[in-house]
Amino acid sequence: MDSELRHGEDHPAHDLRARVRAVLERRNLTDNVSAEQAAASWEQDRFVARARALFYARMMFLTLGLLILAVPAWSGYFGFNGPISFLGYFAMLLYSVANLLVIDHPKAGRWVTYLTLCFDLLITVVLIARPQVGGGLQSPLLATQLLFTTLFAILFPKPLAILPPLLALPITTRLDLLLNRSVTAVELLTLLWYLGLNFIIVYVLVYLNEREATAHREVVSLQGDLKELAVVEERNRLAREIHDGLGASLSSMIIQAEYILSMAREDDGLRTEIREMKATAEESIEELRRNLRMMRDDFELAQGLEDYVKTFRDRTGQDIRFERTGLTRKLPPDAQLALFRILQECLSNAAKHAEAKEVQVRLDFSAEGVHLVVRDNGKGFDPGRTPRGHYGLLNMRERAMKLGGSIVVDSAPGAGAQVAFSLPCLSA
Repeated sequence: MDSELRHGEDHPAHDLRARVRAVLERRNLTDNVSAEQAAASWEQDRFVARARALFYARMMFLTLGLLILAVPAWSGYFGFNGPISFLGYFAMLLYSVANLLVIDHPKAGRWVTYLTLCFDLLITVVLIARPQVGGGLQSPLLATQLLFTTLFAILFPKPLAILPPLLALPITTRLDLLLNRSVTAVELLTLLWYLGLNFIIVYVLVYLNEREATAHREVVSLQGDLKELAVVEERNRLAREIHDGLGASLSSMIIQAEYILSMAREDDGLRTEIREMKATAEESIEELRRNLRMMRDDFELAQGLEDYVKTFRDRTGQDIRFERTGLTRKLPPDAQLALFRILQECLSNAAKHAEAKEVQVRLDFSAEGVHLVVRDNGKGFDPGRTPRGHYGLLNMRERAMKLGGSIVVDSAPGAGAQVAFSLPCLSA
């Protein structure tokens, strides 16, 4: 019954994780996705959707092109007679399909789409200028140029990227003059009218695109802030519950140990056990308080490490020296926890396994990052032959890898040991 209840309670969380995993895999993102990566993924998805719409628009234009080639009067108007026209048509069909196949590629998809769109524009200019009568600025296809301006502005909202469709009108006018077609006052007005419409389209689409991208970036950034705020609030809640529950229990254990100790006889061997139990409880409550300070982001790393070294020295009687260099700065909670746990593991190994008499601990803050070096004069060991069931070194390496840091263990039998842990420049 209890297992079924736990399974039922975990089911919504499992479904949520599955949905998140599916979205991350579909967008080729990792669990630690940043706001910049999320925005880039959204922009890529938006481009792919618009480029697919361009493909369907091309299919419509290719259908119209096939009708033009099939009707003799229309093909004769444009001068499309013979097999060359059909070869050009199938070439357009082939590069349209090729564009669809590479559309999902982050870089190649954009470049191929842009180049094929320029080819479409070039073919359209030829169709507009080719007829000797009713061609050029008088062509009924001239309005197609506005469509190309819209497509370029939607897919590539950059000033230089939108330049080709804007140059189509001056090029058409120049072709009219080269083909000995005079430009009348009405055609000049048509040219100016279309230029004005082009600039209006470009301004509106680029402005709206920028507003949309800015709004999306703000939403993504806000979601990240809300997520961090929720994590902080949950940490504070857990810290309160742990302090009021487990902290109170440990405090009661210390009080009871002191009471039992006062009742025990001086020559009773039980007093030693009670003292050890009391010391363990005090150490546990100190560890609890330290973890609570980390959870509340109220932990000062350098002072915390130094205090722990003093406590460990008093408990074990080892000669442990602590040295701090560089300008102390605030680190993220994960980095502080990793440094503290690695120091704990090193001192524990020096006391339990190495039987070291002297231990040197150095904490260095530099421009490149933070470095922790722990060296002892104990028995030493072979780092390449870790005993089965001992996971201290493995845990330290995993902590370093997770934070993008490095850890170097230098030791040999009879030569002591040195552990150097380095983290890149991080800020809280």
